[in-house]
Amino acid sequence: MKRGSKVDLFVLPNRLTLLQIFMVVMLFYLLFMSFEIPLAFRAGLASDNDAVFLTDALPMSMPLLLEEPNHGVQIRGPRGLKLEKVSSLRFNGSFSEGSELHKVARHAWVAGEKLWGDVVSGKVKSFAKVTVENGSDSCPNSVSVSGAGFRGKGVMVLPCGLTLWSHVTVVGTPRWAHAERDPKIAVVRDGDEAVMVSQFMMELQGLKAVDKEEPPRILHFNPRLRGDWSGKPVIEQNTCYRMQWGSALRCEGWKSRADEETVDGHVKCEKWIRDDNNRSEEWKATWWLNRLIGRKKKVTIDWPYPFAEGKLFVLTISAGLEGYHVSVDGRHVTSFPYRTGFALEDATGLSINGDVDVHSIFAASLPTSHPSFAPQMHLELLPQWKAPPLHNVNVDLFIGILSAGNHFAERMAVRKSWMQHKLIKSSHVVARFFVALHARKDINVDIKKEAEYFNDIIIVPYMDHYDLVVLKTIAICEYGINTVAAKYIMKCDDDTFVRVDSIVNDVRQAQTDRSLYMGNMNYHHRPLRYGKWAVTYEEWVEEEYPIYANGPGYIVSADIAQFIVSEFEKRKLKLFKMEDVSMGMWVEQFNSTRAVEYVHNLKFCQFGCVEEYYTAHYQSPRQMTCMWEKLQHQGKPLCCNMR
Repeated sequence: MKRGSKVDLFVLPNRLTLLQIFMVVMLFYLLFMSFEIPLAFRAGLASDNDAVFLTDALPMSMPLLLEEPNHGVQIRGPRGLKLEKVSSLRFNGSFSEGSELHKVARHAWVAGEKLWGDVVSGKVKSFAKVTVENGSDSCPNSVSVSGAGFRGKGVMVLPCGLTLWSHVTVVGTPRWAHAERDPKIAVVRDGDEAVMVSQFMMELQGLKAVDKEEPPRILHFNPRLRGDWSGKPVIEQNTCYRMQWGSALRCEGWKSRADEETVDGHVKCEKWIRDDNNRSEEWKATWWLNRLIGRKKKVTIDWPYPFAEGKLFVLTISAGLEGYHVSVDGRHVTSFPYRTGFALEDATGLSINGDVDVHSIFAASLPTSHPSFAPQMHLELLPQWKAPPLHNVNVDLFIGILSAGNHFAERMAVRKSWMQHKLIKSSHVVARFFVALHARKDINVDIKKEAEYFNDIIIVPYMDHYDLVVLKTIAICEYGINTVAAKYIMKCDDDTFVRVDSIVNDVRQAQTDRSLYMGNMNYHHRPLRYGKWAVTYEEWVEEEYPIYANGPGYIVSADIAQFIVSEFEKRKLKLFKMEDVSMGMWVEQFNSTRAVEYVHNLKFCQFGCVEEYYTAHYQSPRQMTCMWEKLQHQGKPLCCNMR
């Protein structure tokens, strides 16, 4: 009995203790659920209206943003934060009363609100669905337009671009020359008299990525019948990628050298003038044979310049394996190799202007579908390309990638190349695309779907505009410090290849007691006051810009990014239409109160790719994949210069 009583005394207190613990746990659980259920209920209501645009006038702090019932699609991130698929950056009403740039920004923001509302409400459908329903009607095999119909528009639409062996034929007549005073030509000719000019420009163009940005020139074909500074007829060809002209190919009447590379077996430039100076490679190679058979003079074929004022011509552009081929009146004239950044389907319009009368245009052998308009058809929707979940680790570097709505191929190339780096997979480095809204509503639908699947796109809900890239940069800073809490923030473009490990190693070696601004620095750079890239004195009164890093890739420390966001929220941040100059201006202002270490490094390449690069700019999707494969298999940062 005594032993049993001891057991009962021992068991009873333990049962009471367990019951008390259970009651305390239940109490905490009920308290927790009382706070969590309303938030979960709100999130459930918001799931059908992803990423609704916020239009409040005053900036809101991060905790309040997380309580917004309609703040878009959200996923859990590190330290309990919710990762937004729509940027929490927002404007205030006073911007409409500021500078011209502020007014443009305000209009773009209001237009973006309406566009995004249409997307969220489901009013806009994807172009891909239209293509499937209508079949070949949306992407016809051939299109044609009369001269009268073309004159009213100036551009013939190629609905789904070009494909291999597509061809476009133009029938026209060059106009007679007119007097024109061109100061550049006058300087070369030592006089200011009028110059007789007859020229026209025919261009294969792509879609405009953002408002106010000129469409990309995939092929710029410019016959100058009276010549330019040379004084002789010439044909100039070029491309313009991301508002940057490439190196021109000039055909001046001499046949391309025998040792020069060909395009699908064709020379780049055919001959159309008599070779009286014995410059012909064929003549130099066979002069001894001519002497042997007693031929004293060359037998020449004097082809005329392919265009003449007042004379009808028939010009055909065809798309080959290696480039575009141009023939006039049945004779091959020039061949232009494909250049980085463009695909055949990008050529969605033919523009002709200048001193020419167009009689008719006919395009045939066109593609019957356009993958760029149906991203879900060519985006590889595989889990391996999704952004990895953010673990509860300290983020060393946040990379914000500027992208345009219709750059689906560029984003896929980045996902499949340097975004596969182990530092990104482990969340020590985080990379996100920042995309504004496109003028085409169906593209915005596809952007939303892409963001939902890959979880790596942050939508900045304003109408994309060439002068407003600076807003994406501010959004990158805001996301990098408020959501990711990274030590350093990097900005780059979607055609920039990034060597993640090299950049992380460099920023880790930076002095911890100073702020950091790293990139390819410009010193004593003066603004252009005339021409296409002119900056007025109202926009920039000083004669020099502050020290600034080139836009394709630069890094700032978190305290600089925090300063930028804080000044923006206080409505004190000065905006400038060149975003890289803006960053230099903000860093200079920050540097007045806290020392900044400016690190200049040419390995942040502004144009193309250099040996031992940190970043390589203007890289096509194919080059991105090639560079990543070389890094993986050869362990070396090698460039890929294929066209």
